[in-house]
Amino acid sequence: MQYRKDRHGEPLSILGYGCMRFTRKGAGVDIDKTERELLAAYHAGVNYFDTAYIYPGSEAAVGEIFERNHIRDKVNIATKLPQYLIGSRPALDRYFGEELSRLRTDHVDYYLMHHLTDVAMWEKLKKVGILDWIAEKKRAGAIRNIGFSYHGNTENFLTILNDYDWDFCQIQYNYLDEVAQAGKAGLQAAAAKGIPVMIMEPLRGGKLVNMLPEAAKKAMAESGRGWGPAEWGLRWLYDQPEVTVVLSGMNSTEMVEANCRTASEAQAGSLTADDRETLERVKRAIRERERVGCTGCRYCMPCPKGVDIPGIFRSWNTMYTESKLAGRTQFIQTVGLTREPAFASQCVRCGKCEQHCPQSIPIREKLQEADRALRPLPYKLAIRAARAFMLRK
Repeated sequence: MQYRKDRHGEPLSILGYGCMRFTRKGAGVDIDKTERELLAAYHAGVNYFDTAYIYPGSEAAVGEIFERNHIRDKVNIATKLPQYLIGSRPALDRYFGEELSRLRTDHVDYYLMHHLTDVAMWEKLKKVGILDWIAEKKRAGAIRNIGFSYHGNTENFLTILNDYDWDFCQIQYNYLDEVAQAGKAGLQAAAAKGIPVMIMEPLRGGKLVNMLPEAAKKAMAESGRGWGPAEWGLRWLYDQPEVTVVLSGMNSTEMVEANCRTASEAQAGSLTADDRETLERVKRAIRERERVGCTGCRYCMPCPKGVDIPGIFRSWNTMYTESKLAGRTQFIQTVGLTREPAFASQCVRCGKCEQHCPQSIPIREKLQEADRALRPLPYKLAIRAARAFMLRK
């Protein structure tokens, strides 16, 4: 495992464990499977684990696993203040206290203002006393590093970055999003200030692995590198010295082992001109066929009317990155046969989802397009019949 230093000179593994997508078991996290995966990463040298208040069961699972394996003080926990739920100073203590309890710890190593999308959110926190609160928690040692995670445009990112003496920040960044959101400009601006940058969505929620068109896979194969899609995405990030930690939502020991190997080999500045041309071919192939830039982050959820927005968009994209049959089959399995209906036709166009979408997708418009593609009349009838049979009482 390779390491890059935080603002205070402490080494952080360049591969971080993203804890948003733990395997589920029943109503909760599959704790035994998750424990095997977290410990495999820990023993391979990963020392940065990123969770959040709103990741279902994640903080509690992390706390339980680290406590019973006696490794809490050997790792760095990053978690996040749900700033979108904060309306008063007492709420800051209430949510933070709940997080400490879940994590079974008395401090958070890296604490983030979660999901800032514009300056207004940061200004709202300042009005309820966040600056004094942060100073208080840092003096007490309850928070060791303070940062923010960001989804929004570059201009607002730079304003927030320059408004406070941050210890670190977290941005969505990958070879498809080089100029989107904070983008490369934001990455380099933070690095110029000596602020470490943690990367989320390095593979766009797995899309840069599981939804590559054949032309993109061919470009990778013809490179002669022998790297799989995940390795290409991670190596592109590690090639940039401004990147401190890359978060990966690993949910198998095989994935942990593969990503740890990449993080042990990839060096900054090691990609060649041919490697970059390969990735340009990959990007062209993806963008030719993609219908909507949804990463499956689920910040748009829950929909007040029960629409499964990420599931619908994922199926719609699969129609064009794989085949129409594959996309529609996936839609029937993941959306059409849920007990509680989750169709786009349930949308009442309230717009709540669009307020939280990190990609600024016009969700209401795209849902209607997706529904027309996924549910032509024969499929509507087939789904109705399948629901009557499969979900009968």
